[in-house]
Amino acid sequence: MKLFGDIPVCGDPIDQGALKQIQRTRAVCDRAALMADHHKGYGVPIGGVMACREHISPTAVGYDIACGNKAVLTDALASDVKSGIGRIMDDIAKQISFGLGRISGWDIDHPMFDSPLWADMEALQQTGKGGRPLKDAARRQLGTVGSGNHYVDLFVDEQERVWIGVHFGSRGLGHKIATFFLEAANAGKGMEADPALLSISSSIGEDYLQCMELAGQYAYAGRDAVCSKVLEILGARSVQEVHNHHNFAWRETHGGVDYWVMRKGATPAFPGQKGFVGGSMGDNSVILQGVESKESKELLYSTVHGAGRVMSRTKAHGKNYKGKQMFKPGISREEMMAWVRRSGVELRGADVDEAPQAYKRLHEVLPAQGPTIKVLHTLRPIGVAMAGSDVEDPYKD
Repeated sequence: MKLFGDIPVCGDPIDQGALKQIQRTRAVCDRAALMADHHKGYGVPIGGVMACREHISPTAVGYDIACGNKAVLTDALASDVKSGIGRIMDDIAKQISFGLGRISGWDIDHPMFDSPLWADMEALQQTGKGGRPLKDAARRQLGTVGSGNHYVDLFVDEQERVWIGVHFGSRGLGHKIATFFLEAANAGKGMEADPALLSISSSIGEDYLQCMELAGQYAYAGRDAVCSKVLEILGARSVQEVHNHHNFAWRETHGGVDYWVMRKGATPAFPGQKGFVGGSMGDNSVILQGVESKESKELLYSTVHGAGRVMSRTKAHGKNYKGKQMFKPGISREEMMAWVRRSGVELRGADVDEAPQAYKRLHEVLPAQGPTIKVLHTLRPIGVAMAGSDVEDPYKD
C-alpha cells in the first residue's frame, strides 16, 4: 500500500488513470482509498472508496446500484456434482435468465414491492422496458442475472465442498434510479467528470438514499432467488451464506467521525466480516474475512471485489480504434476456451471480454491489500454460466 497525499492506494502496478480519478474524488470528499483491483470508471474509479460527512455521491455508487456477490456453501456431494456437471450447467443456463432486458419468468413476491416509495418517489415513476411502470418491470426482471461480468458459478473448496457463487446487482431498476439522480444533480458526462454530490440534508439527497436502499433490497432479493434456484437444481440445501454489496453507500464511523462511505467495486471488510470475492471464469475465487490493522483503518475497512481488469472490453475484442485504424488481435474465443478447459471448467455462454486473459490473477492481487484480510476458503470453479457473446454490457462499472 502506498500513500498519495492522504489517499491509501493498493496494487502494483498502479493504474494512472484510476489514480487521477481517485485524486479528483478526494478533492471533493473527506477521505478516499483505492483497492488493488482498481481501474478507471465513470468519474470515480472501480475499486474506489469515498467518504463524506455531509454528502452522498451517486457517481461513487455507480449505475449498477447494489451490485454484489453471494456465495452459498451447500450440502451437495462434490462427486455427484462433478459427474453431472454438464447436465447441471445446462439446467442453470436454461432455467436462469442471462442477458439484457430479460424477464425471470418467476413469480417472486417480496415485501419490498409493498414499499410506499414506489408511489411516493418521482424516480420510481419512470417506465421500464416496453413502457411498463418501473415497479412492474422490476418485478418481472427480479431473478435475472444480466450480462457483462455477471455470473452464476459452481465451485469446490479445499475440503471438496460445493459452493454456489453469483454476481449481479439491481438490474434495470438500479440503472433507472442512478440515471435519474445523476441527471438531477447535473452530473458531468464522461470518464473524467467530477463526482456528483448531493447534500444528505436536501430533499434530493434524502430521496436518493431511500431509492438506493430499495435497490439494495431488490439486489439482495434477486441474488437470493437465483441461489435458491441453483440449490433446487442441485437438490441441495444451504449450509452457510456470505452476501455483500460492493456498489453501495453505508453510514459508518471511522476514527470517531460519522461518514457516508461509498464503495464502488469495493467490498466491506470490517474485522470478522466475511466476503466472497470472485476471480475470472478460469481462476480461483475466495471467501475472505476482514482483519483489524492500521492498514485496515486507512482503507476504511474495505477490500477488493474481484481480480480487476488488465484489458478493456474493446481491446479484448480487438476493437481498439486509434483514428480510423483498428488494432488486432484481441483475445480469440479459441484462446479463451483453451484456458477454461485447462482449468477444468464447464462453461455456458460468456464472451472474450470476460476471458481469463482480460483479468489479473486474484491470488496475485489479494496480497497487495496487505494485512487487512485473510483468506478462509479457496474456491476452484467447475461450472460457469454467463450471458453469451450476442449480448453487450451497458454497465461499464
